[in-house]
Amino acid sequence: MEHAGILAHSIEGAALCLRTFAADSARELGPYAHPDVTLDCIALAESMPAWDAGDHDAIRAVLARSAARLSAAGATFFACPDNSAHLALEQEGDPLPLPGLHIADEVADRAARDDRRRVGILGTRFTMDGWIYPRALAARGIEHRVPTEDDRATVDAIIFDELVEGVFSDAARREYVRIIDQLRRDGCDAVALVCTEIPLLVGPDTSPLPVLDSTRLLARAAVEVAIGRRPMPVWRGGPPAA
Repeated sequence: MEHAGILAHSIEGAALCLRTFAADSARELGPYAHPDVTLDCIALAESMPAWDAGDHDAIRAVLARSAARLSAAGATFFACPDNSAHLALEQEGDPLPLPGLHIADEVADRAARDDRRRVGILGTRFTMDGWIYPRALAARGIEHRVPTEDDRATVDAIIFDELVEGVFSDAARREYVRIIDQLRRDGCDAVALVCTEIPLLVGPDTSPLPVLDSTRLLARAAVEVAIGRRPMPVWRGGPPAA
């Protein structure tokens, strides 16, 4: 089996990814069993000034340090449970020291398998305003929608003021459900939860739309790689191959 590395950028989403990796592995391999897995996380505080400045190269440098530590620990591939981080990972630079799964491909592939036609995008302001999901969905013939400007600000504020700090309030849940319902009225047939903390707040039982849970989809893909059910990834940062 392969040794999986979790390239973390924020704690709550990374913890959910690790828990899902272990639980899905046990279902495949038996009680208490999972492939070797290492999680590395440099505090988000180190990267936030660069996020606010739009300096993706600086963020990539932080993530590359974390990837190097995963490689040194014996990991043979990585999964990064942070959607916005992929904006930085896609910057040009030296190849990362180990290959990784691309979270947007996992979400978009699932949307295609589910025959989705228009997907709402819910994540940080960086992800909702960024290119990763519009590109990945369009490559599979799927339209996308994002919330209104005011609702994007609400979604983003809840992420950074509450979710990444482990706060999951009923008031925040009501706001997210309202925003998802508006995406439903805009013709979306699913919503992509593409901040990895959002599935801790809203799930299939509360969402007005079927959910595409980026955290769990990535974790399950990592299990499949680690147990040899699917090939090792080849992406080492930079723009993904067309």
